[in-house]
Amino acid sequence: MLSKVHSVVLYHTDACHLCELAADLLQQAQVMFVAEDICEDELLAERYGTRIPVVRITTDNRELGWPFDLKALQEFLGA
Repeated sequence: MLSKVHSVVLYHTDACHLCELAADLLQQAQVMFVAEDICEDELLAERYGTRIPVVRITTDNRELGWPFDLKALQEFLGA
């Protein structure tokens, strides 16, 4: 599993059903993460607007875009 030194960000928007599913999967995987609303930043909205939800590990800039399930998420996180 991902060590505590890694930072995980979930890029999302409010009222995004898929983003809620992604957050639930992160919680099931017992991963602490920061949810960042892309609507609050023009550059993020431009980069992720058609791809959310996206999980990003900030220490190495790896990204996992939707669709993914719990198994794929755990593999991405190194479980």
